[in-house]
Amino acid sequence: VQLVESGGGLVQPGGSLRLSCVASGFTFSSYAMSWYRQAPGKERELVATITRAGDRTNYTDSVKGRFTIARDNARNTVSLQMNSLKPEDTAVYSCRTTVRFRIYWGQGTQVTVSS
Repeated sequence: VQLVESGGGLVQPGGSLRLSCVASGFTFSSYAMSWYRQAPGKERELVATITRAGDRTNYTDSVKGRFTIARDNARNTVSLQMNSLKPEDTAVYSCRTTVRFRIYWGQGTQVTVSS
C-alpha cells in the first residue's frame, strides 16, 4: 500500500489550495479514506473522511463549509479542496486508510497559511 500526497504550499489567508493523494497497492474503491493534519506542537487531528463510494463525508467542525473531500475511484485519488484558509490551518496534511486492519499513511504535505 502506498499513499502519495501533493499540492501543499504557502498561501495567504483567505486563499485556496487543493491537496491530492494518489493510492496504490490495494483496491482503492473498497476502502474509506481520510485526511489528517498535524500542526507544530499539536496532536494529529482528523480533518475529513469519505466513504468508499464517496456518498458520505464527515468534517471536523473547524473546517466545515470551507473544506471539501472528494474521491475519484477510477484514478485511485482522494482530494481535499481547502478554501478560505486561515493561519490556524497551517499543518502537515496526510491521507490515511485502513486496509485489512492495518493503518497506512502518506508522507504528508506541508500547508502554510501566512501573509
